[in-house]
Amino acid sequence: MVRVDLEDGGRWTSLVLGGREWLWSGPGLVSGPRTGHSAFTDAGGLDECFPTVRGTPDHGGLWNQVWASDGEWESARWDEAVLYRRMNGDENSIAVDYKLVALAGYRFVWAAHALLDCAVGASVEVPAGTGCRLYPDAGPWVEGSWSTALGTYGPTDGTAVGAVLSSSSASVRDRGLELTFDLSCPGQPVSTALWRNLGGFPDGAPYRSLGVEPMLGRVFGLDEAGPGDAAVVPAGGVLAWRLVVSARSVGSPR
Repeated sequence: MVRVDLEDGGRWTSLVLGGREWLWSGPGLVSGPRTGHSAFTDAGGLDECFPTVRGTPDHGGLWNQVWASDGEWESARWDEAVLYRRMNGDENSIAVDYKLVALAGYRFVWAAHALLDCAVGASVEVPAGTGCRLYPDAGPWVEGSWSTALGTYGPTDGTAVGAVLSSSSASVRDRGLELTFDLSCPGQPVSTALWRNLGGFPDGAPYRSLGVEPMLGRVFGLDEAGPGDAAVVPAGGVLAWRLVVSARSVGSPR
C-alpha cells in the first residue's frame, strides 16, 4: 500500500509492503507542504525528482509543487513537460506506471528518490558485475566498481557517498525482509542511484539516511549528462516507463 501527499510535491509518505513500513519519515526539518520553498528540504519518504536530481533545480522542480489528480493519473508540470503517474498493487507489490508528455527530443533525468527506514547492517544487493559511478563530496564523478562495502548501511562513521549503478534492479535486505525495485523503460538509459549517509551530511547537523533510487539516466545532474546519459522523449512526444516495487521474506522464492 502506498500513501501520497499531492499537496507536498506528490511525495510518497508511506510504503507498506510485506507487512512493514519501508519509508523513512525524515529528519524533522519541515512540517507541512514544502510548496513555495526555493531550496530543497528533506522530508523523507519518496520524492519524484525531475528533470534532474542534482544541479538546478536541486532534486528537480516537482517536489515543491501541488500535484493534480483526475481520479486515474496524478500529474505535475515542469516548463512545457508534464509527468503523469498511476499506481496499483497489493500487500506485497506495487506497480507504478509513468508517462512524460513533452516535445520530441526533450532530455531529462528522473529518479524515484526513495529514502528507506533501515537498521544498521541493512544491505543493498545488485547483480554481480554491476558498474557504478562514484560521486565524491566535491568534484566530478569517477568510474568505480560495486562492492558489498559500498552497499552496507553500517554504523555512523561521518561519511556520505552517492553512486549511480548500472542496473535496472536493486534490492534492500533489512531485518529478514527484502525490498526490490525493478525499473523498465526499453531504449532508454536505466540505472539505480544510491545515497548512503552515515552521519556525513549536512555539515553542522548531520543525520543518517539510505536512499535507493530507480533512475532514468546515468548521472545525478542533467547538466553533466553526456551522450547516452539522459533519457530522451521519442518522436510522438510521449515516453512511458514502469516501476515495480515488491517485498518478500529473505529466502522465499521470487
